[in-house]
Amino acid sequence: CETLIEQAVNNTKEQFGNSPDLDARILDAVMDALSAFTSMSRQALESERIRAEIKSILLGPGRLYELLRAQAAGGRG
Repeated sequence: CETLIEQAVNNTKEQFGNSPDLDARILDAVMDALSAFTSMSRQALESERIRAEIKSILLGPGRLYELLRAQAAGGRG
């Protein structure tokens, strides 16, 4: 991250965007995310309790029900 900070400070946005270091960090982040999501998905597939917790989050703080109803109401208008 320090390398990217230094490059951002010392280069134009276009030069920074062409940095091979930036490309490598993006690829690393995508691979890390894939690994994490694969692990989480496997856990959810194997555990009814985890799926119930996900549903609870979606229906509680995630407000899935309310958002879907609002989206449907907006589509009728």
